Amino acid sequence: MLVAVVLGFIFALLVPFFSRFTKKAISLVYPLIPLFLFLYFLGFLEKIKSEGQILFHYNWVPSLGIDLSFRLDGLSLLFALMITGIGTLVFAYTANYLKGHQYLDRFYGYLSMFMASMLGVVLSDNLMSMFIFWELTSISSYFLIGFNNDDPASRKSALTALSITGFGGLVMLSGIILLQVVGGSYSFTELLNSSEIIKNSNSYGWIIALMFVGAFTKSAQFPFHFWLPGAMKAPTPVSTYLHSATMVKAGIYLLARFTPLLGDTIWWNSTLVTVGAITMVYAAIHSVFRVDLKGILAYSTISALGILVFLIGIGTEKSLLAAGIFILAHALYKAALFLITGIIDHETGSRDVSKLAGLQKVMMPVAIAGFLAALSSAGLPFLLGFISKEVMYEATLQLGNWALILTALAVLTKILLLVAGFWAGIKPFTGNLPSEFNKAHMPSPLLWVPPLLLGFLSLGFGMFPFLVQESLIQPVFRSISRSETIIELKLWHGFNLVLLLSVFTLVSGGLLYFFLKPTKALFEKTFRFEVISPQNIIENGSNLFGSFARFWTKFFQNGYLRNYVITILAFLTLLMAYRLFGEVNIYIDWDQISTVSYYEAIVVVLMIISIIFAISTNSRTTAIVALGVVGFANCLFFIFYSAPDLAMTQFSIDTLTVLLFMLVLVKLPKNKSFSSKGMKFRDAFLSLTFGVLIAILTLEVFEEPSSSEVSKYFADNAYLLAKGRNVVNVILVDYRGFDTMIETVVLVIAAAGVFSLMKLDLNPSKKDL
Repeated sequence: MLVAVVLGFIFALLVPFFSRFTKKAISLVYPLIPLFLFLYFLGFLEKIKSEGQILFHYNWVPSLGIDLSFRLDGLSLLFALMITGIGTLVFAYTANYLKGHQYLDRFYGYLSMFMASMLGVVLSDNLMSMFIFWELTSISSYFLIGFNNDDPASRKSALTALSITGFGGLVMLSGIILLQVVGGSYSFTELLNSSEIIKNSNSYGWIIALMFVGAFTKSAQFPFHFWLPGAMKAPTPVSTYLHSATMVKAGIYLLARFTPLLGDTIWWNSTLVTVGAITMVYAAIHSVFRVDLKGILAYSTISALGILVFLIGIGTEKSLLAAGIFILAHALYKAALFLITGIIDHETGSRDVSKLAGLQKVMMPVAIAGFLAALSSAGLPFLLGFISKEVMYEATLQLGNWALILTALAVLTKILLLVAGFWAGIKPFTGNLPSEFNKAHMPSPLLWVPPLLLGFLSLGFGMFPFLVQESLIQPVFRSISRSETIIELKLWHGFNLVLLLSVFTLVSGGLLYFFLKPTKALFEKTFRFEVISPQNIIENGSNLFGSFARFWTKFFQNGYLRNYVITILAFLTLLMAYRLFGEVNIYIDWDQISTVSYYEAIVVVLMIISIIFAISTNSRTTAIVALGVVGFANCLFFIFYSAPDLAMTQFSIDTLTVLLFMLVLVKLPKNKSFSSKGMKFRDAFLSLTFGVLIAILTLEVFEEPSSSEVSKYFADNAYLLAKGRNVVNVILVDYRGFDTMIETVVLVIAAAGVFSLMKLDLNPSKKDL
């Protein structure tokens, strides 16, 4: 299982090496990777059907409770099959769609990395490892959305998507950590045993709120939905793979996965129903105002995601069953519609649905695929979309007092989505072919076979639901609901209210499709609401934050080193003053203070004189020598108090510092005074205040009881664990090995900087300019 998950990463790393030899072979070999994985996961169908779940465990960081544990059950298997199955079609489709592109190998590398990341998300049983894969999907999707990196709009869309989903991921991380604190484990399987403890804890509200932010941003729920239409700047294979079948459903997967653990409470259910209902209606309305095929599909996808959140929020067995069926149905027909949109754009150069018509005359197989996908989207009988719609209506009708309102919202959404689906899958192929598209022709089979196959799968699963009932949908239902109820998918449930609603949806949607025509004038009517749109509000907030950041940076990062030092010292001074203002425990036992010797007094006087020289002289050389004297005086104090190792260290550092300063002096311009008397007084006051506070803090530390536990540990284990008898050396070399290594790196960087300054020519010739 571990190899299956990381296989995409391995091949993504190998792409640069393969591309050096041949790029043509990559387009032939790469579709075999998801195909192999699809067949691998397909082999688990019977085992999951009989056993329910399979766990795989690989140690990673056991000391932190982080392992590469994988859980394969009905829900994760469904997603794994969609990721690899649709991935196979997308990989094959890409071979022709981006044929001849100079960065085709890079594109396949990004796709492979994304596929592996999504598999890691849906298969991980450890929440921390799931989060790592979760963020990898955001990073890989950033590269895919911004693949056309010479287009400013693509770069902006990629950055927006990364910002929204990355923000949600970081918020979700807080929820995962809080969940581990309450439940005592990162393992989802173990957390299931602590479900009631988590729900009854004071942190439950925070946990679900943080998890909701992660799920809502990833699955484009209102008001975080706007990144998804913007992501349509990506090539069509990206839109198909990420924004219909896989990445946008990661949030749906998260909610479905956590329903047995955190669900079945008023806060969980009511929040999901509310957000899902708003999203599905809002996006469905927007979808019928668009004229760009990708825009229509983007908003209809957001609406479908809202339906899934809505169904998970209802939380009944019927609604969870409807969610499981709709996940599969939507992936099949929406992926087909996106692929068809790519074909239309590829052959006609247009995605304007108000202009497209009559394409069935030149690309009949594509038209058949579009009809099947659109009819499944509408919920026509004998297609899988019909079964999901029927079960959804059954679920909303069982909700008592809320049944009328929620069913009405569901029906309205499905009517509008029917229109959007017909515009995308039927309208471009019906009517007379415009003269401007006379050059359109039948595309390569690599382009039209994938959507046609997806369309026939929607038809096959709809006509013969038993094909997926026991082997796939039943395990999915069991995983989400934790119920052993035996489900039965049927095409005919008799004459009842559900059938009446279904007929009403089809008739109303059909009439609306015939009477409502997509036009740019209709689309422009939405512009008047841009001011109050979530996108505009969030972008304005982001711009305001950016302006504040620029002001803040300009104020503090103003190019003067002395200001940086003053800022740091002022902050530390205020921090220590606040700490000492509340309580200061200082007691000095003068009897324990040793007599000041004459040589100690001489060294102190020498330090004072050197400090005065350093701050009053106008000569850099004098100031550096004076500071060197202060450092050497410190060395003498270390010697007086029997610390020769510290004295040698201090001596080496001060000698090196003085030498380096002197070497740099020859390259610096003449000394100038930038400080007024007021500034000097300010600096002196701040320095004295800081020094006094440090002295008080030091005296207070002396009053704290000393603990010898750490010292005893080092003394007892220095020889046993580090094989050294000198405890100080052992601490520096072994226990603080990384610290010492980093200090060494810092010194090397400083030396490189000094060397660069020494080589800098401050008087370049005109020729160099």
